[in-house]
Amino acid sequence: MIESHTEPVHEHDAMHIRAHSDVWLSGVTAGYADRAAIENVDLAVESGTLLAVVGPNGAGKSTLLKVMAGLLPAWRGRVEVLGAAPGREARRIAYVPQAETVDWAFPVTVADVVMMGRYPALGPLRRPGRLDRRLVDEALEQVGMADHRRTQIGRLSGGQRRRVFLARALAAEPALYLLDEPVTGIDATTQEDLMDILETESRRGRTVVATTHDLACAAQRFQRVAAINRRVIADGPASIILDPDVLARTYGGHLLVLGDQTVVIDDAHHHDQPVEGEIHYHDQ
Repeated sequence: MIESHTEPVHEHDAMHIRAHSDVWLSGVTAGYADRAAIENVDLAVESGTLLAVVGPNGAGKSTLLKVMAGLLPAWRGRVEVLGAAPGREARRIAYVPQAETVDWAFPVTVADVVMMGRYPALGPLRRPGRLDRRLVDEALEQVGMADHRRTQIGRLSGGQRRRVFLARALAAEPALYLLDEPVTGIDATTQEDLMDILETESRRGRTVVATTHDLACAAQRFQRVAAINRRVIADGPASIILDPDVLARTYGGHLLVLGDQTVVIDDAHHHDQPVEGEIHYHDQ
């Protein structure tokens, strides 16, 4: 990934970065209606990276993931995901939004939801085979939800639902995970468990891009950080998020200095663009 946006990147280096990146954006602007949510974004995420995307409310974090997932077109600039245009390699991508448009009363079990991760690989008849069932079982075991496989999805807590939707992503066996606030609003044990899983996936060569408001988690559990506020302010090793200058340029008026400590004042429940019918885990 590009270490800094303050110094020029030589053309040869830029070509090398692009060739070795699962996600590559150059000069990307995107948004909703007539409002730009991200502007002139340059970002490269190399294969196997565990990347945290941080920034204040309305910074464009969720929008950035939607562009990567091919759910929102870029107005300007170039985007490549897994070597192709956004959406072309959708079967190799697991996108988990912060909010799921779900009828929680629908009679679907935990195992049914996780099996949905296998649908792209099942073909037109969508008849799960032995391999699909094994992958679902393994994913549920990984997230600690094997004992709830027959539980109706609406009966789960917010943290349990997070685990189930991550299991759905794991069952898909993707090359790229795009996760919007996977550790927000959950207990410490669940957060640690989910981060252990993401670290394991990264070590297996899978690429993980996750937005988060938890700066301590970003600094301690991720390999790299991209700090954004409509534009990329800085990206590099996770330690950059502890740099007061990076924090000041990213969060601006959202910072409060108390003695020798800098505190980020932010609402983790804000979203770039609310979608009608979305249900958020922290609302449960």
